[in-house]
Amino acid sequence: MHRIRRQFSIDARGSDHSLFAVSSRLLKWLTVVTLTFVLGGHWAILQSVAWVTMVAGYSQADPFKEALVKTFDGKHPCPICKFVAQGKKSEQKQETQKLQTKLDFFLASSPVGIFPPARDTLQFFPPHSAGARSETPPTPPPRNLHG
Repeated sequence: MHRIRRQFSIDARGSDHSLFAVSSRLLKWLTVVTLTFVLGGHWAILQSVAWVTMVAGYSQADPFKEALVKTFDGKHPCPICKFVAQGKKSEQKQETQKLQTKLDFFLASSPVGIFPPARDTLQFFPPHSAGARSETPPTPPPRNLHG
């Protein structure tokens, strides 16, 4: 099978088309990384690294089954696991504080009384006024038909 290599192509004006492709690809990866951090995916990645490291470490001294049990029983957390738990807890506290601030702002507003308008300010239109138009709708201009 032949491999097709993509080379930098420069047109007559000297602009580089591959620069756009590289910047577009970089922008997509930057978006993925940003969304991962915003949605809390970095904690899942760190926790996965911790579990793999723990299984590898425990399996050197114990059978694989026992290494898995030690990894996931919660009694033998590694420093990464402790860091992830502390980070998640601090994020939850920040979110709770933000939510409470938003609720306080919403609930702190002064009460507003809503009263119906006075009877003499209401205007009633007779039902026949909707259909009583004196002018006809405009007609479209005639078309020129080439015969």
